[in-house]
Amino acid sequence: MNDGSNQIDNNQTEIDRLHSLKRLTAFVYLCQVLAFVFAGLPLLVGAVINLMKQDEVRGTWLESHFDWQVKTVWMALAGFAVAGLTFEFGVGFFILIATIMLLVYRIVIGWNALHSDQPVNE
Repeated sequence: MNDGSNQIDNNQTEIDRLHSLKRLTAFVYLCQVLAFVFAGLPLLVGAVINLMKQDEVRGTWLESHFDWQVKTVWMALAGFAVAGLTFEFGVGFFILIATIMLLVYRIVIGWNALHSDQPVNE
């Protein structure tokens, strides 16, 4: 009887751990959204959280979200850098718009998958 009780406790502990990590993942998506208001700083905060907690999500369906979020940050940083470097040539504005659209797309796709309790499919 005691083994059954331990199994239930272990299952509940795992469920609680995943629920906590899911909230953390949602917070990182929120950081990505807040990057539009606070000039990108929350984007970097979210990336630091991803890097600090990636071992905890390894092997779970949330790992795909962490990978997706980190790739989103790298794509955004690259897009903003290229836009900044080419702005004076008239191309930078279009690259900036494309980067913002990509950022919004990746946040929406990730957020929807998270709230459906699904991994992100690339």
